[in-house]
Amino acid sequence: MTRINDASAAGFVWTKSSYSGGNNNCVEVAHGAVDAALPVRDSKAPTGPAVVFSDTTWGDFVNAVKRGAVA
Repeated sequence: MTRINDASAAGFVWTKSSYSGGNNNCVEVAHGAVDAALPVRDSKAPTGPAVVFSDTTWGDFVNAVKRGAVA
């Protein structure tokens, strides 16, 4: 896993989760920003760090959430 210290300086186009519900507890992702990887950041901290997950790792996480294995 890779960390980007200043996510706003990376020049990525960030998209907020459609499940955010406007409660400021959401994540943003930058689709297509890095080959075979997905940067993810906290929407409340756009200049803070982002974590870059491999496509496989991110997919495994999303599937675990869908199964209820991650709270």
